[in-house]
Amino acid sequence: MTTETETTQTHSQALHENGMYVFMGEVNNENILPIVEWILHENFVAKKKRKELLLMICSEGGDMGAAFALIDVMKSSLIPVKTVGLGMIASAGLLIFISGTPGRRVLTPNTSILSHQFSWSNEGKAHELFATMREFELTQQRMSAHYQLCTGLSEKEIKKHLLPPHDIWLSATEALSLHVCDHISELAR
Repeated sequence: MTTETETTQTHSQALHENGMYVFMGEVNNENILPIVEWILHENFVAKKKRKELLLMICSEGGDMGAAFALIDVMKSSLIPVKTVGLGMIASAGLLIFISGTPGRRVLTPNTSILSHQFSWSNEGKAHELFATMREFELTQQRMSAHYQLCTGLSEKEIKKHLLPPHDIWLSATEALSLHVCDHISELAR
Protein backbone atom coordinates (compact mmCIF):
# COMPACT_ATOMS: atom_id res chain seq x y z
CA MET A 1 0.00 0.00 0.00
CA THR A 2 1.34 3.45 -0.96
CA THR A 3 1.49 6.04 1.81
CA GLU A 4 0.58 9.71 1.39
CA THR A 5 4.27 10.67 1.81
CA GLU A 6 5.32 8.22 -0.93
CA THR A 7 2.62 9.57 -3.26
CA THR A 8 3.76 13.15 -2.62
CA GLN A 9 7.39 12.19 -3.28
CA THR A 10 6.36 10.45 -6.53
CA HIS A 11 4.45 13.54 -7.68
CA SER A 12 7.36 15.84 -6.74
CA GLN A 13 9.81 13.62 -8.58
CA ALA A 14 7.61 13.64 -11.70
CA LEU A 15 7.46 17.44 -11.59
CA HIS A 16 11.25 17.74 -11.12
CA GLU A 17 11.84 15.39 -14.05
CA ASN A 18 9.81 17.81 -16.16
CA GLY A 19 11.63 20.95 -15.02
CA MET A 20 9.12 22.07 -12.39
CA TYR A 21 9.44 22.69 -8.67
CA VAL A 22 6.59 23.67 -6.34
CA PHE A 23 7.69 25.55 -3.22
CA MET A 24 5.01 26.04 -0.58
CA GLY A 25 6.28 27.01 2.82
CA GLU A 26 8.56 29.10 4.93
CA VAL A 27 11.81 30.42 3.50
CA ASN A 28 14.54 28.79 5.56
CA ASN A 29 17.76 26.90 4.85
CA GLU A 30 16.10 23.49 5.08
CA ASN A 31 13.31 24.36 2.61
CA ILE A 32 15.51 26.33 0.20
CA LEU A 33 18.35 23.78 -0.07
CA PRO A 34 16.37 21.35 -2.31
CA ILE A 35 15.53 24.20 -4.71
CA VAL A 36 19.17 25.32 -4.86
CA GLU A 37 20.24 21.72 -5.51
CA TRP A 38 17.55 21.32 -8.20
CA ILE A 39 18.67 24.43 -10.11
CA LEU A 40 22.36 23.48 -9.81
CA HIS A 41 21.60 19.91 -10.95
CA GLU A 42 19.65 21.15 -13.97
CA ASN A 43 22.48 23.54 -14.90
CA PHE A 44 25.53 21.36 -14.31
CA VAL A 45 24.62 17.68 -13.96
CA ALA A 46 21.54 16.89 -16.03
CA LYS A 47 22.32 15.38 -19.43
CA LYS A 48 19.22 16.90 -21.03
CA LYS A 49 19.43 20.70 -20.92
CA ARG A 50 16.05 22.33 -20.53
CA LYS A 51 14.93 25.53 -22.21
CA GLU A 52 13.33 26.75 -18.97
CA LEU A 53 12.89 25.85 -15.31
CA LEU A 54 9.53 26.54 -13.65
CA LEU A 55 9.51 27.51 -9.96
CA MET A 56 6.02 27.87 -8.46
CA ILE A 57 5.92 29.77 -5.17
CA CYS A 58 3.40 30.10 -2.36
CA SER A 59 5.29 31.37 0.69
CA GLU A 60 4.76 33.45 3.80
CA GLY A 61 8.43 34.48 3.68
CA GLY A 62 11.12 33.87 6.25
CA ASP A 63 14.90 33.94 6.45
CA MET A 64 16.59 36.58 4.30
CA GLY A 65 19.93 34.72 4.19
CA ALA A 66 18.24 31.65 2.73
CA ALA A 67 16.29 33.82 0.28
CA PHE A 68 19.39 35.59 -1.01
CA ALA A 69 21.22 32.26 -1.36
CA LEU A 70 18.47 31.05 -3.70
CA ILE A 71 18.31 34.42 -5.48
CA ASP A 72 22.04 34.24 -6.26
CA VAL A 73 21.64 30.71 -7.65
CA MET A 74 18.64 31.76 -9.74
CA LYS A 75 20.47 34.77 -11.15
CA SER A 76 23.48 32.57 -11.99
CA SER A 77 21.39 29.91 -13.72
CA LEU A 78 22.28 29.35 -17.36
CA ILE A 79 18.71 28.12 -17.83
CA PRO A 80 15.99 30.79 -17.53
CA VAL A 81 13.92 30.41 -14.36
CA LYS A 82 10.23 31.18 -14.78
CA THR A 83 8.48 32.01 -11.51
CA VAL A 84 4.77 31.62 -10.87
CA GLY A 85 3.19 33.11 -7.76
CA LEU A 86 0.26 31.20 -6.26
CA GLY A 87 -2.00 31.97 -3.34
CA MET A 88 0.27 34.30 -1.39
CA ILE A 89 3.84 35.40 -1.81
CA ALA A 90 5.17 37.47 1.05
CA SER A 91 8.36 39.09 2.23
CA ALA A 92 11.34 36.82 1.42
CA GLY A 93 9.04 34.74 -0.80
CA LEU A 94 8.35 37.87 -2.85
CA LEU A 95 12.07 38.59 -3.20
CA ILE A 96 12.52 35.09 -4.60
CA PHE A 97 9.54 35.46 -6.95
CA ILE A 98 10.77 38.72 -8.51
CA SER A 99 14.15 37.04 -9.15
CA GLY A 100 12.63 35.04 -11.97
CA THR A 101 13.92 35.69 -15.47
CA PRO A 102 12.52 39.02 -16.76
CA GLY A 103 9.45 38.45 -18.91
CA ARG A 104 8.79 35.11 -17.17
CA ARG A 105 7.36 36.19 -13.80
CA VAL A 106 3.68 35.25 -13.64
CA LEU A 107 1.06 35.75 -10.95
CA THR A 108 -2.17 33.82 -10.91
CA PRO A 109 -5.16 36.20 -10.65
CA ASN A 110 -5.93 35.38 -7.00
CA THR A 111 -2.40 35.75 -5.65
CA SER A 112 -1.93 38.15 -2.73
CA ILE A 113 1.41 39.90 -2.35
CA LEU A 114 2.92 41.24 0.88
CA SER A 115 5.90 43.55 0.81
CA HIS A 116 7.49 45.12 3.85
CA GLN A 117 10.75 46.32 5.28
CA PHE A 118 13.16 43.83 6.83
CA SER A 119 12.13 43.09 10.41
CA TRP A 120 14.23 41.68 13.21
CA SER A 121 14.57 41.55 16.95
CA ASN A 122 17.63 41.03 19.04
CA GLU A 123 18.82 41.07 22.60
CA GLY A 124 22.34 41.24 23.84
CA LYS A 125 25.27 43.36 24.78
CA ALA A 126 25.93 46.72 23.15
CA HIS A 127 28.53 45.38 20.72
CA GLU A 128 26.11 42.63 19.63
CA LEU A 129 23.35 45.18 19.03
CA PHE A 130 25.70 47.35 16.93
CA ALA A 131 26.65 44.33 14.83
CA THR A 132 22.98 43.42 14.38
CA MET A 133 22.18 47.00 13.38
CA ARG A 134 24.88 46.83 10.72
CA GLU A 135 23.38 43.59 9.34
CA PHE A 136 19.94 45.26 9.37
CA GLU A 137 21.28 48.18 7.32
CA LEU A 138 23.04 45.87 4.85
CA THR A 139 19.90 43.75 4.42
CA GLN A 140 17.74 46.84 3.84
CA GLN A 141 20.23 48.02 1.19
CA ARG A 142 20.26 44.58 -0.50
CA MET A 143 16.45 44.47 -0.51
CA SER A 144 16.12 47.95 -2.00
CA ALA A 145 18.77 47.25 -4.65
CA HIS A 146 17.11 43.93 -5.49
CA TYR A 147 13.68 45.56 -5.88
CA GLN A 148 15.22 48.25 -8.10
CA LEU A 149 16.97 45.68 -10.28
CA CYS A 150 13.89 43.47 -10.67
CA THR A 151 11.20 46.15 -11.07
CA GLY A 152 13.04 49.05 -12.71
CA LEU A 153 11.55 51.40 -10.12
CA SER A 154 13.66 54.13 -8.53
CA GLU A 155 14.75 53.95 -4.90
CA LYS A 156 12.20 56.66 -4.08
CA GLU A 157 9.40 54.68 -5.78
CA ILE A 158 10.46 51.49 -3.97
CA LYS A 159 10.33 53.24 -0.59
CA LYS A 160 6.92 54.71 -1.40
CA HIS A 161 5.18 51.70 -2.99
CA LEU A 162 6.99 48.55 -1.82
CA LEU A 163 9.10 49.27 1.27
CA PRO A 164 7.35 51.99 3.31
CA PRO A 165 7.31 51.80 7.14
CA HIS A 166 4.10 49.71 7.09
CA ASP A 167 3.08 46.45 5.40
CA ILE A 168 1.91 46.71 1.79
CA TRP A 169 -0.63 44.23 0.42
CA LEU A 170 -1.05 44.15 -3.35
CA SER A 171 -3.43 42.40 -5.71
CA ALA A 172 -1.97 40.75 -8.79
CA THR A 173 -3.12 43.74 -10.88
CA GLU A 174 -1.44 46.23 -8.53
CA ALA A 175 1.74 44.13 -8.58
CA LEU A 176 1.70 44.19 -12.38
CA SER A 177 1.42 48.00 -12.39
CA LEU A 178 4.52 48.19 -10.13
CA HIS A 179 6.49 45.76 -12.36
CA VAL A 180 6.62 43.13 -9.60
CA CYS A 181 5.41 40.61 -12.19
CA ASP A 182 5.36 40.50 -15.97
CA HIS A 183 2.02 38.75 -16.54
CA ILE A 184 -1.17 37.68 -14.79
CA SER A 185 -2.43 34.35 -16.03
CA GLU A 186 -4.27 31.18 -15.13
CA LEU A 187 -1.99 28.13 -14.89
CA ALA A 188 -3.43 26.46 -17.97
CA ARG A 189 -2.26 29.26 -20.27
